[in-house]
Amino acid sequence: MQTVTLTFVNEEDNRKQPPAFDGNFSPVLKQRNTEDCSEFLCSLTGFSYLCKMVDAVVTVFLEKLLGALSEESRVFSEFRDKFETLQSELQLMQSFLKDAERLKRKNETVRRVMANLRELIYEAEDILADCQLQSKDDGLFSSGWFMCTNPFKLPFQYQTGKSLGEINRKIAHIKQDILAYLGVPLLNQLEPINAQNDLMPRWSSPVYDHTQVVGLEGDASKLKEWLFEADKGILAIGVVGMGGLGKTTIAQKVFNDRKIEEHFDRRIWVSVSQNFSEEQIMRSMLRNLGDASVGDDKGELLKKINEYLLGKRFLIVMDDVWSLDVTWWLRIYEALPKGNGSSIIITTRIEKVAQKMGVKEARFHWPKCLSKDDSWLLFQKIAFAADGGECKHPELENVGKEIVEKCKGLPLAIKAVGGIMLCKPSRYHEWRRIADHFRDELAENDNSVMASLQLSYDELPSYLKSCFLCLSLYPEDCVITKDQLVHWWLGEGFIPLRNGRSAIAAGEDCFSGLTNRCLLEVVDKTYHGTISTCKIHDMVRDVVIKMAEDDAFFSTEGKNCRHLGIASSMAQKANHKLRALLSTTKTGEVNKIASNTAKKFCESRNLRAMDLSRSIFDTPLSGLLHQIGVLQHLTYLSVSNTHPLVQLPPSLDKLSNLQVLDVSYCQNLKILPLCIMTFKKLRVLDASHCGSLKYLPKGLRRLSNLEVLLGFKPAKSSQLEGCRIGELRNLIRLRTLGIRLSCCDEIGDTEVNVLVNLQELQHLSISCFDSHGNNDLTAKLDKLFPPQQLHELSLEFYPGKISPSWLNPISLPILRYLSISSGNLARMNEKFWGMTTLSGKLRAYCLNLFPISKKNGRGFNKLCQH
Repeated sequence: MQTVTLTFVNEEDNRKQPPAFDGNFSPVLKQRNTEDCSEFLCSLTGFSYLCKMVDAVVTVFLEKLLGALSEESRVFSEFRDKFETLQSELQLMQSFLKDAERLKRKNETVRRVMANLRELIYEAEDILADCQLQSKDDGLFSSGWFMCTNPFKLPFQYQTGKSLGEINRKIAHIKQDILAYLGVPLLNQLEPINAQNDLMPRWSSPVYDHTQVVGLEGDASKLKEWLFEADKGILAIGVVGMGGLGKTTIAQKVFNDRKIEEHFDRRIWVSVSQNFSEEQIMRSMLRNLGDASVGDDKGELLKKINEYLLGKRFLIVMDDVWSLDVTWWLRIYEALPKGNGSSIIITTRIEKVAQKMGVKEARFHWPKCLSKDDSWLLFQKIAFAADGGECKHPELENVGKEIVEKCKGLPLAIKAVGGIMLCKPSRYHEWRRIADHFRDELAENDNSVMASLQLSYDELPSYLKSCFLCLSLYPEDCVITKDQLVHWWLGEGFIPLRNGRSAIAAGEDCFSGLTNRCLLEVVDKTYHGTISTCKIHDMVRDVVIKMAEDDAFFSTEGKNCRHLGIASSMAQKANHKLRALLSTTKTGEVNKIASNTAKKFCESRNLRAMDLSRSIFDTPLSGLLHQIGVLQHLTYLSVSNTHPLVQLPPSLDKLSNLQVLDVSYCQNLKILPLCIMTFKKLRVLDASHCGSLKYLPKGLRRLSNLEVLLGFKPAKSSQLEGCRIGELRNLIRLRTLGIRLSCCDEIGDTEVNVLVNLQELQHLSISCFDSHGNNDLTAKLDKLFPPQQLHELSLEFYPGKISPSWLNPISLPILRYLSISSGNLARMNEKFWGMTTLSGKLRAYCLNLFPISKKNGRGFNKLCQH
């Protein structure tokens, strides 16, 4: 590919702004292979290649730049000599770039240089995105040359060329500053980088069991004894200690203990943290009791809490309390029923807080740091999780114990460094390097927890740094869904894609990369163990916020940052730098967004991700977002569970770059616009739990990149504008499919084989809610064979009394997870109990049915014991 720019050539000064176009082409328009553009591309590519370990934004931009250039691969042959020249010039900077992330924390000059580089990369990324839009419209990159097709766009072309040249000059200046500041002798002392390591994660799927607890059994036993002894009044227990000591882990172990669960009629867990309101605490308590009250005042909330707990033995955990002002607690405490052996556990770093909340001296528990042996055991369980939690490399044991000793028995620090080592190769020199790095961090910060977390961030691959920084947007103790993170990362291009790999699978690998490093805490799992929600420890949050603010990724004040969390109190002003605007509400809460604020969302034209989920607006959302079409860079849009939403705005048809569209839980949404079927880049379409949605529009077969389709409601034969189930045949990249069926007319006689050839399909969910035991539908479902490589199957409200004939070990030889809930199913088909029993291959199942049996129930009981 040849890369050129459009430049106005004026006899007096070719740097002047272009004149207003009047139909006269007297300022000669010239096509030329400019130094500005080619040097810009070379500079950014070579510089990015070596900055991957420095600044996450550089790697993200490199991915996008190379993706754009790969469409016209002649650029590599056309400019190969310039790429190689630039690369050799930057070799001396290689080691500096490896350590620049740490150096910038210690040196103001380096910090300023890297900040300037980051701003240039963001600016360049916006220019690249604008060029791609122009290219699509006018063929600006056709055959590698800018084409003049629309004279009214000449100012854009002129300004683009000028801006690229300016960026190139500034990057050259930054390179000179770096070399002048450090000097060659220092650079030569450091070892070179293998940039490929940054793209090859050692463990991309979960290998560490997050439920394991080491060395805290005695603490938990002591608390349980106290709880069982409780009699009159309400027993208050205080668990007090420094951050990272395991206070919450101890409380969780007690809270989830089976004997404790049996002993107490009601159990309530409330995460308090530093920023909270009395009303939030009350609503959280009610949610634990199954009541999602929204409109009640505090008096009504207290009354409800009392009614739910009256005559019950209850356990309340108030986790991570900071405030010395406990008047909020005294009001709640007064409303609680007394007696019956009820108890309260308070975890806090401040002894006086627990005292003020009613804890007596005899019921204070101060967890101790882990012993030397327990520290090493916990480290082994994480760092050597792939080897069964045992160190099988004698040469690593001493250096491993040296690392553990620096953690001073603090579980959070041990887990953080253990997560680092899990993702590193089992080579002595690599472990020695990490140990030395940890020693350097401790020299700067004597807090072993914060030092270990900083070390963990420094050792992240650059693409995971971008993913990690996203966590800075979420408030304390916020439960975060994996899907929102993966969709956001996908939308912003944070996920490296290689060799045509599934984008969703790559995103899930990034999520596993953070959980394996113990930077994310598991909250909920599916019945078969897949993590669905997570949260971050408050000390991890402190680190990520600091990193995000240093990189202008996010600011707690919301000013001049590129990523912002939606809050009811926000007074959003136009921010043209904004890349992502996301709902970060806590479980059970909603955003209440004023119209004047919502209307400004569409003024941030560089937005890549906009998630408005769980939000309530005072006027119809389609009207507030009628200008959404100007957000042509938008790749992720979620309006899940928003109200009121009856239809999507017409200007949605301009969003041709959309990769993720989530309209789930929009109960009033009746129809999706036809334009969605033209979004060829779409990878995720979620229309699940949209009760009023009659069908998807015709044309689904054109979405050839679709990997996830949820809530698919096929049209009946009489619904001519709707999509028939037969269109699924073309979606050959589909990995996850959720179908809603209610009558046999939704599956034609020639469409029963529609799923067989979807070779990438791994997860299939079929819901027949509202089918009312339709026998004709049952007959069609019995012929709707899934592909043989199906990994997980979910049947909800199945209308038949016998399971489908294809649910057997021959038709589905690698099925591992089966969920059957509700419906009329009374027994399994004889083929299910074949020679090679499918039940013997299942690793997990979730069954919520009337008794099912082969003859008298015993066969199915055997399955349940598996």
